[in-house]
Amino acid sequence: MLAAVAAVAVLGLGGWGTLQLVDAFSGGGGGSPQAARKNGDCGKAAHGDQTDARAASHGAPREQLPGPADITVNVYNATPRSGLAKTTADELKQRGFRIGKVGNAPAPYDKNVNGAALLLGAPEDTDTAMRVLQEQVEGAEVKSDVRKGEEIDLIIGAGFKELAPRKGTSPRPAATPPASTPSGGAAKC
Repeated sequence: MLAAVAAVAVLGLGGWGTLQLVDAFSGGGGGSPQAARKNGDCGKAAHGDQTDARAASHGAPREQLPGPADITVNVYNATPRSGLAKTTADELKQRGFRIGKVGNAPAPYDKNVNGAALLLGAPEDTDTAMRVLQEQVEGAEVKSDVRKGEEIDLIIGAGFKELAPRKGTSPRPAATPPASTPSGGAAKC
Protein backbone atom coordinates (compact mmCIF):
# COMPACT_ATOMS: atom_id res chain seq x y z
CA MET A 1 0.00 0.00 0.00
CA LEU A 2 2.84 2.37 0.94
CA ALA A 3 4.65 1.57 -2.31
CA ALA A 4 1.50 2.30 -4.34
CA VAL A 5 1.04 5.69 -2.64
CA ALA A 6 4.72 6.52 -3.20
CA ALA A 7 4.47 5.54 -6.88
CA VAL A 8 1.38 7.72 -7.39
CA ALA A 9 3.14 10.64 -5.66
CA VAL A 10 6.25 10.27 -7.83
CA LEU A 11 4.19 10.05 -11.03
CA GLY A 12 2.12 13.05 -9.97
CA LEU A 13 5.18 15.16 -9.23
CA GLY A 14 6.80 14.06 -12.49
CA GLY A 15 3.69 15.07 -14.43
CA TRP A 16 3.47 18.38 -12.64
CA GLY A 17 7.16 19.10 -13.34
CA THR A 18 6.72 18.24 -17.00
CA LEU A 19 3.71 20.55 -17.22
CA GLN A 20 5.74 23.37 -15.63
CA LEU A 21 8.59 22.90 -18.13
CA VAL A 22 6.22 22.83 -21.10
CA ASP A 23 4.46 25.91 -19.75
CA ALA A 24 7.74 27.76 -19.20
CA PHE A 25 9.12 27.06 -22.67
CA SER A 26 5.86 27.73 -24.50
CA GLY A 27 5.33 31.12 -22.83
CA GLY A 28 1.89 30.20 -21.54
CA GLY A 29 0.48 30.19 -18.06
CA GLY A 30 -1.68 32.51 -16.07
CA GLY A 31 0.90 33.68 -13.53
CA SER A 32 3.94 33.96 -15.75
CA PRO A 33 5.66 37.24 -16.63
CA GLN A 34 4.65 36.65 -20.26
CA ALA A 35 0.97 36.43 -19.29
CA ALA A 36 1.28 39.56 -17.15
CA ARG A 37 2.87 41.40 -20.07
CA LYS A 38 0.07 40.27 -22.42
CA ASN A 39 -2.63 41.38 -20.00
CA GLY A 40 -0.89 44.63 -19.00
CA ASP A 41 -0.95 47.95 -20.76
CA CYS A 42 2.51 47.54 -22.28
CA GLY A 43 1.14 47.94 -25.78
CA LYS A 44 2.67 44.71 -27.06
CA ALA A 45 0.89 42.33 -29.38
CA ALA A 46 -0.63 39.22 -27.83
CA HIS A 47 1.72 36.97 -29.78
CA GLY A 48 4.85 39.12 -29.30
CA ASP A 49 6.60 36.63 -27.02
CA GLN A 50 6.35 33.73 -29.45
CA THR A 51 7.37 35.95 -32.37
CA ASP A 52 10.35 37.29 -30.43
CA ALA A 53 11.45 33.79 -29.45
CA ARG A 54 11.28 32.65 -33.08
CA ALA A 55 13.22 35.74 -34.23
CA ALA A 56 15.91 35.12 -31.61
CA SER A 57 16.23 31.47 -32.59
CA HIS A 58 16.76 32.50 -36.23
CA GLY A 59 19.46 35.02 -35.40
CA ALA A 60 17.31 38.13 -35.95
CA PRO A 61 17.89 41.04 -33.56
CA ARG A 62 15.51 41.30 -30.64
CA GLU A 63 14.04 44.73 -31.22
CA GLN A 64 11.92 44.79 -28.07
CA LEU A 65 14.90 45.15 -25.73
CA PRO A 66 15.18 48.73 -24.49
CA GLY A 67 18.38 50.70 -24.70
CA PRO A 68 20.22 51.83 -21.57
CA ALA A 69 18.78 55.36 -21.95
CA ASP A 70 15.31 53.85 -21.50
CA ILE A 71 16.16 52.15 -18.20
CA THR A 72 16.18 53.89 -14.81
CA VAL A 73 18.35 52.11 -12.24
CA ASN A 74 18.30 52.61 -8.48
CA VAL A 75 21.71 51.53 -7.15
CA TYR A 76 21.93 50.25 -3.57
CA ASN A 77 24.95 49.00 -1.64
CA ALA A 78 24.32 45.90 0.53
CA THR A 79 28.01 45.51 1.40
CA PRO A 80 30.16 47.11 4.11
CA ARG A 81 32.35 48.69 1.37
CA SER A 82 31.88 52.45 1.39
CA GLY A 83 31.14 54.32 -1.84
CA LEU A 84 30.33 51.25 -3.95
CA ALA A 85 26.82 52.34 -4.94
CA LYS A 86 28.00 55.77 -6.06
CA THR A 87 30.93 54.54 -8.15
CA THR A 88 28.76 51.84 -9.74
CA ALA A 89 26.01 54.38 -10.47
CA ASP A 90 28.56 56.73 -12.05
CA GLU A 91 29.83 53.93 -14.32
CA LEU A 92 26.29 52.92 -15.30
CA LYS A 93 25.53 56.55 -16.12
CA GLN A 94 28.60 56.65 -18.39
CA ARG A 95 27.21 53.56 -20.12
CA GLY A 96 23.99 55.43 -20.87
CA PHE A 97 21.65 54.26 -18.08
CA ARG A 98 19.42 56.72 -16.25
CA ILE A 99 20.20 56.72 -12.54
CA GLY A 100 17.48 57.07 -9.92
CA LYS A 101 18.22 56.67 -6.22
CA VAL A 102 21.70 55.86 -4.96
CA GLY A 103 22.26 54.76 -1.39
CA ASN A 104 22.53 51.97 1.11
CA ALA A 105 20.38 48.88 0.60
CA PRO A 106 17.01 48.67 2.36
CA ALA A 107 17.13 46.77 5.68
CA PRO A 108 15.90 43.40 4.34
CA TYR A 109 18.79 43.30 1.85
CA ASP A 110 21.54 45.13 3.77
CA LYS A 111 24.47 42.69 4.10
CA ASN A 112 22.12 39.85 3.00
CA VAL A 113 23.06 39.63 -0.70
CA ASN A 114 25.85 37.07 -1.01
CA GLY A 115 26.15 36.98 -4.80
CA ALA A 116 27.40 39.71 -7.10
CA ALA A 117 24.09 41.56 -7.16
CA LEU A 118 20.33 41.28 -7.06
CA LEU A 119 18.13 42.94 -9.68
CA LEU A 120 14.57 43.71 -8.58
CA GLY A 121 11.88 44.99 -10.90
CA ALA A 122 8.38 44.53 -12.21
CA PRO A 123 7.53 41.08 -13.65
CA GLU A 124 7.11 42.52 -17.16
CA ASP A 125 10.71 43.82 -17.06
CA THR A 126 12.27 40.40 -16.35
CA ASP A 127 12.87 39.57 -20.02
CA THR A 128 13.54 43.11 -21.22
CA ALA A 129 15.08 45.90 -19.13
CA MET A 130 16.40 43.58 -16.42
CA ARG A 131 18.10 41.44 -19.06
CA VAL A 132 19.86 44.52 -20.46
CA LEU A 133 21.03 45.52 -16.97
CA GLN A 134 22.04 41.93 -16.14
CA GLU A 135 24.56 42.08 -19.00
CA GLN A 136 26.36 44.82 -17.04
CA VAL A 137 26.67 42.79 -13.82
CA GLU A 138 28.01 39.27 -14.31
CA GLY A 139 26.38 36.82 -11.93
CA ALA A 140 23.47 39.08 -10.97
CA GLU A 141 20.35 37.29 -9.75
CA VAL A 142 17.05 38.52 -11.23
CA LYS A 143 13.85 38.66 -9.19
CA SER A 144 10.55 40.35 -9.77
CA ASP A 145 8.41 41.98 -7.14
CA VAL A 146 4.99 43.63 -7.04
CA ARG A 147 6.06 47.07 -8.25
CA LYS A 148 4.28 48.77 -11.10
CA GLY A 149 6.97 51.31 -11.95
CA GLU A 150 9.62 51.06 -14.60
CA GLU A 151 12.62 51.48 -12.28
CA ILE A 152 14.94 48.58 -11.53
CA ASP A 153 16.80 48.19 -8.25
CA LEU A 154 20.41 47.04 -8.51
CA ILE A 155 21.39 45.81 -5.05
CA ILE A 156 25.13 45.25 -4.96
CA GLY A 157 26.12 42.13 -3.02
CA ALA A 158 29.20 40.78 -1.27
CA GLY A 159 30.39 38.94 -4.41
CA PHE A 160 30.51 42.11 -6.55
CA LYS A 161 33.92 42.99 -7.97
CA GLU A 162 33.16 45.36 -10.85
CA LEU A 163 30.78 45.84 -13.74
CA ALA A 164 31.24 43.60 -16.76
CA PRO A 165 33.56 45.05 -19.40
CA ARG A 166 31.81 47.17 -21.99
CA LYS A 167 31.17 45.31 -25.20
CA GLY A 168 33.85 46.01 -27.78
CA THR A 169 36.42 47.23 -25.26
CA SER A 170 39.32 45.75 -23.39
CA PRO A 171 38.46 43.81 -20.22
CA ARG A 172 39.68 46.60 -17.91
CA PRO A 173 39.56 50.25 -19.02
CA ALA A 174 42.22 52.73 -17.92
CA ALA A 175 42.20 53.39 -14.18
CA THR A 176 41.46 57.12 -14.47
CA PRO A 177 38.40 58.46 -12.69
CA PRO A 178 35.53 59.59 -14.90
CA ALA A 179 35.52 63.32 -15.68
CA SER A 180 31.92 63.74 -14.45
CA THR A 181 32.60 62.27 -10.99
CA PRO A 182 32.64 64.97 -8.34
CA SER A 183 35.60 64.69 -5.98
CA GLY A 184 35.23 64.50 -2.26
CA GLY A 185 31.51 63.69 -2.27
CA ALA A 186 29.87 63.11 1.10
CA ALA A 187 27.92 60.04 0.01
CA LYS A 188 28.66 56.94 2.03
CA CYS A 189 26.84 54.63 -0.33
